[in-house]
Amino acid sequence: MSSFQTRRDLFDLPEGITYLDGNSLGPLPKSAVERARATMAEEWGPMLITGWNKARWMDLPGRLGDRIGRLIGAPAGSTVVGDTLSIKVYQAVASAVEMRPGRKIVLSDNGNFPSDLYMADGLLKSLKQGHELKVVDPEAVAENITEDVAAVMLTHVDYRTGRVHDMKAITDKAHAAGAIMIWDLAHSAGALPVDLTGCNADIAVGCTYKYLNGGPGAPGFIHVRPDLIDQVRPALSGWLGHQAPFAFDLDYRPGEGISRMRVGTPPVIQMAVLDAALDAFDGVDMTDIRARSIELSEQFISEVETGCKDVELASPRDPQARGSQVSFRFHEGYAAMQALIARGIIGDFRAPDIMRFGFCPLYNTAEDVSHAAAVLCEIIATGEWDRPEFKQRKAVT
Repeated sequence: MSSFQTRRDLFDLPEGITYLDGNSLGPLPKSAVERARATMAEEWGPMLITGWNKARWMDLPGRLGDRIGRLIGAPAGSTVVGDTLSIKVYQAVASAVEMRPGRKIVLSDNGNFPSDLYMADGLLKSLKQGHELKVVDPEAVAENITEDVAAVMLTHVDYRTGRVHDMKAITDKAHAAGAIMIWDLAHSAGALPVDLTGCNADIAVGCTYKYLNGGPGAPGFIHVRPDLIDQVRPALSGWLGHQAPFAFDLDYRPGEGISRMRVGTPPVIQMAVLDAALDAFDGVDMTDIRARSIELSEQFISEVETGCKDVELASPRDPQARGSQVSFRFHEGYAAMQALIARGIIGDFRAPDIMRFGFCPLYNTAEDVSHAAAVLCEIIATGEWDRPEFKQRKAVT
């Protein structure tokens, strides 16, 4: 595991800060600063519009897609980067519903990220064809996959508790019922091994600003299983998903392969930052990342529960059943988290009472874990959280 310590040096981690919120926003990779500078000063500046050809800006979505594909078990040419995760969810659900005409249910669970549910619900309502978004408890997903389900749409790792769905079992169940399987990998990509090919997943989407460290607002990605891609009609027919964008035809013809899932113009500077961030994963085996993540999270749970009896574990106790985060419930979780942040330990809060802590072996250490656990226990034991300034809700929690 010594390689993880050396990779910590790849990140700009502020002195005096213990950062356990990479599950929400990854820290700044040091190389990203120079990459952004070079993209602006050495490409955009002197090349101007010719940079689209000379600097291969137009190829970035596919090249980055392949780099992410390696981390999620997807073959080359099946993943593309661009737009936002919400846009990619919309594309995924629209394509799935169209591939299963006559079926009216999109099935999800109440542990799914709300934005995914909003996008699916809004799409189905706009179709006005009698479709329904059916939302059940995570444990009830499998029993609700019936032959009237067009698509099953789930977030692999629950954003609140870290609970992990059995990707292979649920995908197999969806396929047995004739449904399309959509996975959101926002809390999985870069955090734990994912094998989209081995699971035979149909469509997967995700973001790049969490464990992949692409920066605030970094673009999303979408994967489509290679044998399905020619069946997928892009509902969002953006010009860069066209077969010949610069022919400027008035009719839309889907591009070849995964390129048809492109929509808008690539955010070149942001993609350059993401490209630099992905360097941290070069030569890293995701099974090693996973093993170290479990060590750190198990250590955190043990030390918090030993030192503090007033919090309740909200994450699954079985490490194999949770992602790379640990969540604890506390009746004043928001205030306690603000007190932690004031002491230089950054996690985050999710309503109504969950304190979340993410563990990223590329830069988190056992020392980080022990320090965070000790301070959390002290804040709870002394009532340090019970101050007016810690209870004042901010725009982002």
